[in-house]
Amino acid sequence: MIALRSRKDKMPLPRPTQPATPDKDAFTIHKARVDGDLELAFIREGVGGYPLLLVHGYPETKRIWWRNIAPLVDAGYEVIVPDLRGYGDSDLSATDAYDLVLYSKDLYTLVHDVLGHDRCGAIAGDVGGAVICEMANRYTDFFDRMIFFNTAAPIDPERPEWYAERGITMMPLEDGPTGDYRIRQGRDSKELIAELDTPARCRRYVRDFYEHRLWAAQYTFGESDYDFMVEPFEDIRRLAASWAPYQLQYGRPMSEIPKMGPVETKTLILYGPEDQVVSKDFPKQCELGFRDRVGPLYVPESGHFLQWERADILNEVAAFFFADLK
Repeated sequence: MIALRSRKDKMPLPRPTQPATPDKDAFTIHKARVDGDLELAFIREGVGGYPLLLVHGYPETKRIWWRNIAPLVDAGYEVIVPDLRGYGDSDLSATDAYDLVLYSKDLYTLVHDVLGHDRCGAIAGDVGGAVICEMANRYTDFFDRMIFFNTAAPIDPERPEWYAERGITMMPLEDGPTGDYRIRQGRDSKELIAELDTPARCRRYVRDFYEHRLWAAQYTFGESDYDFMVEPFEDIRRLAASWAPYQLQYGRPMSEIPKMGPVETKTLILYGPEDQVVSKDFPKQCELGFRDRVGPLYVPESGHFLQWERADILNEVAAFFFADLK
């Protein structure tokens, strides 16, 4: 007789081996002034190689790229990994100014004006993906190529028939089974701040995104990984600052309208299909939103945090995609 294992007792299947996660203090953190007195924190490794800008999203900091930095440096790249304003080790805005255009201008100032690169490549997902699309449309000769994954795809508002013909919505995201966070952080942020009244509650709130909110593929984060990712958000001021993009549709003022139309820069589209927060139409939306694209390519056993969950794949793909630019 074969004994059947209950779902509760089911053991996790072995996952593909990932690059080792460097120690918390493995990389030197630099700071540079980018807007008035506001300074961005960033990592810069492999100086002299072709520059790659790696941009985190929410609820992330530069730490989400910890498994990617050394392999890309070893492949011959200069790897630049900033914290967006208000995140991680970067300064909070003294005037509570946060939006996609400000993020975009900050990063351009850092990479172009401070570090002296006229051109570079970029890799990003989530909010970072929106930021590099804004940068590509604002600074049209700055990015040679981009890698883009698991976020809101750029939309072409002048071609609604394209979306109708393919049976997809022009809205970049769907609520999905875990989309309530967008309403709470956007419309009801004051109430949410009142609830998250201790560092422990802030950490628990952020951990949920990595653990049970169905963003990541199962078993891709362990206990030490949770601690590593959530620590920068235990200060409610930083956690609340990271909600700014979700408040824009509820009346938060913008410095200016972001340039979020179709992207002309050659872009490799990756998709982690285990992500339950990004629209399942994401690949098809990207086919319409990027005029010069490679893919979309599906990355198995990965979700929203693709650069961490399948660092083995992203590192190799990135090394190849930008190789002739070195």
